[in-house]
Amino acid sequence: MREWVILSGNANRPLAERICEKLGKPLGRADVRRFSDGEIFVEIGENVRGRDVYVIQSTCRPVNDTLMELLVIIDALKRASAKEITALVPYYGYARQDRKIAPRTPISAKLVADLFVAAGATRVVAMDLHAGQIQGFFNIPFDNLFASPVILDYFKREMPPKTELVVVSPDAGGVERARAFAKRLDATVAMIDKRRTAPNVAKAMNVVGDVAGKVAIILDDMIDTAGTLTEASEAVLRNGAKQVYAAATHGVLSGPAVERIRNSRIEKVIVTDTILLSPEASACPKLVQLSVADLLAEAIYRIHNYDSVSSLFI
Repeated sequence: MREWVILSGNANRPLAERICEKLGKPLGRADVRRFSDGEIFVEIGENVRGRDVYVIQSTCRPVNDTLMELLVIIDALKRASAKEITALVPYYGYARQDRKIAPRTPISAKLVADLFVAAGATRVVAMDLHAGQIQGFFNIPFDNLFASPVILDYFKREMPPKTELVVVSPDAGGVERARAFAKRLDATVAMIDKRRTAPNVAKAMNVVGDVAGKVAIILDDMIDTAGTLTEASEAVLRNGAKQVYAAATHGVLSGPAVERIRNSRIEKVIVTDTILLSPEASACPKLVQLSVADLLAEAIYRIHNYDSVSSLFI
């Protein structure tokens, strides 16, 4: 087997440690620190010459700091003659800016893609991209993984047998995700007709589909301020749902998100550990965090051995 090294930035070291534990490998040494003015400095403590290196770093809050950390680590590895550099980015920041939504606005997801390649990444692995077409911004191999197996296992364990379920997409863009999830739960599908009045501000309008008398699972790729989520849950309950659960891969949970979830009528909100939860979020009794470490470890192992990654999700 080719020699390989796993490194991590500071965004989510517990996840990196769990991945290494699953793979039976130590987490490589990388000193990531800052000068007094905030500049990031990296010193790799491992010999990486001619080796395949996997760098685990979600570009989550503080997004610009974690993104810059990742870029500097990749540059250090390139200059240390690493053979292959895989950026494993469980949460891909700036993914919501995947197209021009108005004149004179950026496509920041493309800019971030260009930065990864310019820094020296030879492959990128992410999980549940906000928009799948972001893969097309890269001219290097890109693997978009899915947290659905982990979330599905939770609901199959926790839901009583013969519970009538409906999977609800909070907007039109997530219907395909909801349909694939519902198929594996033998559930029906519904959708919220949502109108967004400003960034991070959403007003749920109508429920498209039958939710009456059913247990609803609102499924999304991320929960940011939880405005969309709480509006959607109220709309579903108004239309006769018995209970509402929510699930998302990425628990961004910024601003008033935790308070909104705590005060909502949602039974449980399921997120994964692609993003490290704040102490406030960890203490919220309605929030359940599942680990995707096993899934990511298996993906790394398969990539390193040139095995199929897509077969993980069949």
